[in-house]
Amino acid sequence: MTAHSQHHLHVHLPQVRRPQLRWPGLPRTRRPGLLGELGLAALLLAAYLGVDTIRGAGRAAAARSHGEHVLRLEQWLHIDIEHGLNAWLATHPGLMTAANYEYATTYVISAILLLVGTYLWSPRLYRQARNSFIVLNLLAFACFALLPMTPPRMLPGFIDTVATGRTVGSWGSPMVADANQLAAMPSLHMAWALWVSVMLARTSRRRWLQVLSAVHVLVTLYVVLATANHYVLDVLGAAVVVAAAVVATERWDAHHPGERMPTSDAFFLDVETDDSTQNVGGLALLAGDASYEEIRANLDEQLDVLPHFTDRLVSEETPRWLPAGPIDWSHHLVELTVPDGGDLESVVGALTAQRLPRDRPLWRVWLIRGLGDRVAFCIVMHHCIADGVGAVAKLLHLLQPSYELPIPDRAGPGPLRRAGGVIQGLAQLATDGRPAALLPAGGPERGFATAQVPLAAVQQAARSHRMRVTELLLAAAGTALAEVDPALADACGNRLRVSVPVMLRSPHEVSPPLRSSEYFAGTPMRKRRSPGADEDGNLTGAVIVDAPALDAPIDEVRDEVRRATAALRTPTRALASRWVMATALRAVPHAGRRWFGRTVYGRKYFQAILSNMPGPDRPFTMAGYPLDEVYPILPPAPGIPLTIGALSWNGVLGFTVVTDANTLDARTFLDVLQDKVQQLRGVPDDAEPVLG
Repeated sequence: MTAHSQHHLHVHLPQVRRPQLRWPGLPRTRRPGLLGELGLAALLLAAYLGVDTIRGAGRAAAARSHGEHVLRLEQWLHIDIEHGLNAWLATHPGLMTAANYEYATTYVISAILLLVGTYLWSPRLYRQARNSFIVLNLLAFACFALLPMTPPRMLPGFIDTVATGRTVGSWGSPMVADANQLAAMPSLHMAWALWVSVMLARTSRRRWLQVLSAVHVLVTLYVVLATANHYVLDVLGAAVVVAAAVVATERWDAHHPGERMPTSDAFFLDVETDDSTQNVGGLALLAGDASYEEIRANLDEQLDVLPHFTDRLVSEETPRWLPAGPIDWSHHLVELTVPDGGDLESVVGALTAQRLPRDRPLWRVWLIRGLGDRVAFCIVMHHCIADGVGAVAKLLHLLQPSYELPIPDRAGPGPLRRAGGVIQGLAQLATDGRPAALLPAGGPERGFATAQVPLAAVQQAARSHRMRVTELLLAAAGTALAEVDPALADACGNRLRVSVPVMLRSPHEVSPPLRSSEYFAGTPMRKRRSPGADEDGNLTGAVIVDAPALDAPIDEVRDEVRRATAALRTPTRALASRWVMATALRAVPHAGRRWFGRTVYGRKYFQAILSNMPGPDRPFTMAGYPLDEVYPILPPAPGIPLTIGALSWNGVLGFTVVTDANTLDARTFLDVLQDKVQQLRGVPDDAEPVLG
């Protein structure tokens, strides 16, 4: 083994950056789910309406009394300028109408523009803005509930400009006559305008935008006073709640630094054990003698577009990402040689089973020599960074030329259909039950084997059996198990319960646009250029399928497999699985999430994993060296004896099998599996390929 340190020559290559829409000065972060954010907005509106329902004659009288007291206090302080501004505005009808519309609209428009703009182009700023916005509104709602106050326009001596000007749709007009008229302190109009200005001043480098926002604050200040909707002290109250909200969220961020990891990603931290590390990645064989320096330069060039490759993990209970500082190349890129008498598969199996240190960025690369005129490039990253397709996306960033990954040529389900699918899927998951038999936990030693099959041959075999490719693989896995190890097949009750990951990516969900879904496979596809790495972590659900584990020809189990895989042809189970991991678990304490993950993700609920992933359809080079072979690297779930990964790449289907070496021999099983998926039958030349 050859060790390399940071003193090695670092070759600087020209860096080509793909254009990205980002808010200036802020690092990249993950965009939160739209449905969850809309849910928060709905809850915030419900809280406001809840306060508005607090009615009664006594409350109205108290609100009027509070307004009169504030007015007298302002007179004593000589800051009661509302009367003069209101009287002057009332004598200018055109300006009065414009002021009424400004009061009704611009504070809402500016806040929405900030939230929508940051959501689309700067998710990190969006989280900061969203949190402070929620806090300032909750503080204001508390004031409305505890200190009801009538606006000046409802007191003697003031002119109600809305009623006088008959402004359609403005606050106080008949169209919105039911709006809360006891909520003058603090002024939410002023608070929202101030909040927008504060957010822009703290984060945006666009001076013109800051100036425009400051002008909006001044105009809003004049309007809320001149229309007699608020007192001067209401404006001061708005400044107080904005300051309190910003300070409170800042202190929270200071005690909880970094970007919070979604529960769907943290799930794989919780289920990981020393004997069942959760590493995904790929193994590529390069034609030629690629040097350490060339590979390091290639990696270094792409680090800033690979999410979390320069971050480290903090806090086990609430995992967050923080910048890790300079990359320790002696750890992250290691060169070694296959020992005499050894083989590449045993070396890669041992390397990929190692647990990644959690005080460093959670990825490693090995350059493996001793393979004649080829070099093996093996990369792994923790499953909390990416799912299987996400790992493929990251590998593609290290290859040349740039590639447009295939994605479904249709949008995913809308919010209502998705919600209905989740409900239906939860009911289906509840009826799936457990395997017929609970297999022994096994041991820590892994078996690792790889093989390649021409993709066209697999597709032809699937057509000949009138099956999809995934169905063919499931049938081949069950029958191969029964042939290789009849005792294990009997222990499974001749039903191999397989967890099939389903990648829930759709055009409206993922940015950059890298999407793939197993249940979409076989539909018309289009290609789209990916401007950056897959930033979305684990967009994965799982569907449980019982594959017959019988020593029989595939034709004899075909119908049973097709019935069992009906769950793969509808997304409901996968949507429900994803909803549980990404949404429901957010409300569960860490101890509960950890218990849930280790209970459901393992041998109590399934006995094998099979992932069939789409890949590119053309050749690539890495640092100028052609890729001869590519294989996926997938982790087994705790206690699972068999994991099968299939990746289509440049006309070849690459298989990787990981087994519990004490239970099942990986090479023997893969040889039989390879034979079964190539059992060709004659089919018409014009037969449609079945890809899913």
